Amino acid sequence: MLKMILIGIGVVVAVVGVIMVFDARRLTEKLFSFGDQNEGTAGMKMIGFVFAIIGALLIYFNI
Repeated sequence: MLKMILIGIGVVVAVVGVIMVFDARRLTEKLFSFGDQNEGTAGMKMIGFVFAIIGALLIYFNI
């Protein structure tokens, strides 16, 4: 049961990370009002990449 919960959490975290990477520009426009949008987009992509890796590792080590 715990294994299924951790896999589910891993899937959600990985999906959120992938969405952050692919929609970084739109999310930055909606959520933040940066003067330099490119910096915000780069930061969002880095955070999304880390989330995707963490989610993938959760899934990998629980199977």
